[in-house]
Amino acid sequence: MIRYARNGRAHIAYDVREQLAGEPRDLLMVSEGFVPFETMDDLPSLARVLRRLTTFSRVILFDRRGIGLSDPFHATESPSLEDWVQDAVTVLDAVGSAQVSVLGSVETSTIATLLAATRPDRVRSLVLINSAARATPTDGYEHGHPPEVVDALIDFTTSIEGGDGEPAGLVAPSAVGDPVFHRWWERAGRLGASPATARALLRMAVLADLRPVLPTIGCPVLVLRRREDPLVSSGMARYVADHVREGRFVEVPGADNLWFVGDTDPLLDEIERFLTGRLSAVDADRTFATIVFTDIVGSTALVNHLGEQRWRSRLDAHDDMVRRQLDRAGGREIKSTGDGFLATFTGPAQALECAQAMRAGAAQLGLRLRIGMHAGEFDLRGGDISGANVHVAARVAALAGPDEILVTGTIQGVLSGHAVAFEPHGTHELRGFPEPWPLYRALPPVATR
Repeated sequence: MIRYARNGRAHIAYDVREQLAGEPRDLLMVSEGFVPFETMDDLPSLARVLRRLTTFSRVILFDRRGIGLSDPFHATESPSLEDWVQDAVTVLDAVGSAQVSVLGSVETSTIATLLAATRPDRVRSLVLINSAARATPTDGYEHGHPPEVVDALIDFTTSIEGGDGEPAGLVAPSAVGDPVFHRWWERAGRLGASPATARALLRMAVLADLRPVLPTIGCPVLVLRRREDPLVSSGMARYVADHVREGRFVEVPGADNLWFVGDTDPLLDEIERFLTGRLSAVDADRTFATIVFTDIVGSTALVNHLGEQRWRSRLDAHDDMVRRQLDRAGGREIKSTGDGFLATFTGPAQALECAQAMRAGAAQLGLRLRIGMHAGEFDLRGGDISGANVHVAARVAALAGPDEILVTGTIQGVLSGHAVAFEPHGTHELRGFPEPWPLYRALPPVATR
């Protein structure tokens, strides 16, 4: 749910992911790059990271000023790192977090470090991933890259050029060739900041020199680095750990500079151990996602009306359309149910957008769909999924009428802050479940001129 905190004239957008279990603990995540938090659930690996973090922390997310849904810097203002630190404090005040662990990565390590140094009463511990004290060498500091290389990297990573050398390949080599990642990367970049704004803000963060600040940090600090990261060397990251009062340096396998892609489990294991003192048993075969069932209304009557051959042609066109929409939205086809589909999505917003597109595509084929949606955990068994939440989604779809998209209160609650309208559909008994479920009908999007 999108909320706003006021820092002077600026409105700072933030979100809170509630902790699922364990001793209460707050974690402020300062996301790297220019990724608005409203897009985070649309990337499967990042959605999984957030889900894992909530198993031991309440996760607080915010868009820094000038990025995403937060206000831009005013033309008369000169942006500074202190502004971003104060934005973070404003959000902590808004959510009632007296003390927090802070996670920063790459260039946002600068913000996280300054927050720990200047607000020691608010920061319990600090996690820095692929971080450095400064980006270029100088007297007494032999690490980093030549200034001209740093300038070129800043220009390259904030460019809008495509092709084989696109920036995503530099910061996330394991995702090269992944169409879901590349669609997300382009969309997140467009919504995050314009190229000129991104370049100016990234330069401000990257060119900071944190060396004088590090010795003043008194809280425990975990410095993590992926071993083959080409942008942040081992010496750069180790310097940070060696110059805080209580630092621990850990390297894990991998080459991605974006820490939320690739194999994230080693990083998440270290973070959980650092923050909680233990590592809980994580079931890798259990997943949280949005579950969608679709079904063609009146398929038997259509077979009788069209005949087997024409029906098969119509059904093939339907299946092709659904798969195109799933691919475009980053959904995962679990299976075809004959005249419908079971699919999963990392976030409900992309699931609903895809459901609306499938409904419109079916109408162009002379077909009507009923669609049901629910979000929750389920078990992965081979290529199929199972569990109570899968049954809930199936029961909801069965209650939908022609051209209806019905959702549970779980979906409606998550999307209540989005530009999506719902109307109550009553409370229903779902076969096999003792308690009645309130359901909601997703209203068609309002056409804009």
